[in-house]
Amino acid sequence: MMTNRHRAFAAVRQHAGMDGAIPSPATTCERWGLCELAFDAPQAARTANPFLDVDLQAVFSDGATTLTMRGFFDGGSTWRLRFMPPVEGRWSWRTSSTAPELDGLRGTIMATPPADDNHGPVRVAHRHHFAHADGRRHVSVGTTCYGWTHQPLERQEQTLESLAAAPFNKLRMCVFPKWYEFHRDPPLHHAFLRGADGRLDWGRPDLAYFQLLDRRIAELARLGIEADLILFHPYDNHDAPAAERWGYDEMPAWAEDAYLRHLVARVAAYRNVWWSLANEWDIMKAKTPEDWARFARVLKAEDPYGHPVSIHNCGRMYDHADPAISHVSAQRIDTVRTSEDTVVLRERFAKPVVWDEVAYEGDVCHGWGNLTAEELVRRFWEGMVRGGYVGHGETYAHPQDILWWSRGGALHGQSPARIAFLRGLVETCPGPGIEPLPGDWDAPLGGCAGAWLLQYYGFNRPRWRWFRLPADGDYQIEVIDTWNMTRTPVPGVHRGNLRVELPGRSYMAILARRVAATGRPNASAPPRAAG
Repeated sequence: MMTNRHRAFAAVRQHAGMDGAIPSPATTCERWGLCELAFDAPQAARTANPFLDVDLQAVFSDGATTLTMRGFFDGGSTWRLRFMPPVEGRWSWRTSSTAPELDGLRGTIMATPPADDNHGPVRVAHRHHFAHADGRRHVSVGTTCYGWTHQPLERQEQTLESLAAAPFNKLRMCVFPKWYEFHRDPPLHHAFLRGADGRLDWGRPDLAYFQLLDRRIAELARLGIEADLILFHPYDNHDAPAAERWGYDEMPAWAEDAYLRHLVARVAAYRNVWWSLANEWDIMKAKTPEDWARFARVLKAEDPYGHPVSIHNCGRMYDHADPAISHVSAQRIDTVRTSEDTVVLRERFAKPVVWDEVAYEGDVCHGWGNLTAEELVRRFWEGMVRGGYVGHGETYAHPQDILWWSRGGALHGQSPARIAFLRGLVETCPGPGIEPLPGDWDAPLGGCAGAWLLQYYGFNRPRWRWFRLPADGDYQIEVIDTWNMTRTPVPGVHRGNLRVELPGRSYMAILARRVAATGRPNASAPPRAAG
């Protein structure tokens, strides 16, 4: 059977082709769609370095709202401006540029209603949760493929096919190539061209790579997946001879800022973009606190759409109270306790908590990469019931070191199906999302808008459980086997305290849904899922 995501995957390949070309809307574009304006400027292209020597910006206005976007050089004699209209209607635009050919150009764009599958960019909602611009909840269920866009094209296509069949709606991915254990192969493309001395030239982006990145972000959008772009990381080829070192983690400040401006100009108009300042920021020794603050300022100045911004830790948590950071992106810092600390982080930072790394399902030698599928799924449930969001990863040993967590390809584990089951359940929760509630000492309890109670028992395996219901309403009860993915109703309608019989197995939960006057559970209709 072809799922909605499989259909979208087939459609985007037909729509964009395999040559990296992106359709360029001229005067009409849907709300929250990518509107592209292309300009031919041969005189400007003759400057010593069009990437750095020519500045192009445009002001877009509908009379009530004004947004400014930077343009970018895209090779040959072509400059592009990309715009994502936040509302429907007529938008006028006018350029300003240091190049006479590009200065003072003007026109209009008609923003039409969005397509049914276009819900707009994701924003923080109700302090601890996320929603799309049209109000639809975003239940973040992410995965990690750090270097998938630097792999051979066939593997990139295989990754997209795997994602089309998976439950994930966010993908963490590095902009720069990665050199790390299990990933010691040269990238398909570098992010910059090499100069005459053989070193990467920070002033000349490799457009073959960035055009490929464009296409991949667009394909992820068609699959309903947010592209969580990791802007900097420490995984460089430090062990290479000096002449062969990449040096992405030690770029000069002017190059870092130019790279960020180019990237934002190029991809911010995609509605599914998130910014992650760094992966494991605290082990990037060449960066200072002032550098991270500067990167955040550049994003704020260049991105008029306010895409989510995070920064990910290794051992030391970043101060997520920083107003430039939209949500907590956390890695576990304990070998055992991970997403159990969700409530602590929610209360400390008053922001959504996303556990982007709670360790991975797999069997490699490292403690971060050899969880059982049962344990990864348990960590998902622990975090979600406590009002947070949890991310997946997979690191099964492979003869050619093709591990999903870094290179993509195929998924082999047992956790994705169980994560899909959890996502489907949580998406039916009424209100903005699950909120943590006072529960028993040995089992977290979450609730939704006064109409839902969900308690999870983890690796414990009780034969029965006393479950406390409010005395002012009636509830229907289900016993949930989170591993075998079953939901078994308890007969009758209940209120107050009751004994719920359980099978004496691990990974069980109890769901109580308030019954409305009609006799039906008082829960919102499940939103249309991406897959």
